[in-house]
Amino acid sequence: MSRPRSLAKAEQRSTAPIFAALGDETRLALLSRLGAGEPLSIVRLSGGTPLTRQAITKHLRVLAKAGLVKDARRGRERLWELAPEPLEKARRYLDQISQQWDEALARLKTLVER
Repeated sequence: MSRPRSLAKAEQRSTAPIFAALGDETRLALLSRLGAGEPLSIVRLSGGTPLTRQAITKHLRVLAKAGLVKDARRGRERLWELAPEPLEKARRYLDQISQQWDEALARLKTLVER
């Protein structure tokens, strides 16, 4: 019986900040809004929410630190946009974990059926 492949520690370390940033409902909502179209200012991101611009800024900083959003100054305002590459990296990591579970379940099935 083959041993399960373990995920590289470096890969775990590099994806952990992404998952930590995604673990907040407000940040997920911000990513959803940014992923729906054009870059948005903090004023537009805070519109229609009970959150202050300062709170939105704090959440955007966490997302930026994880590489999930980026900003650019245009005139007097700062516009934020989704950076999809880290989400793709997180998806690939979850796919690896899913494959490990599939392999483990297949081994269990083989063992039970013997």
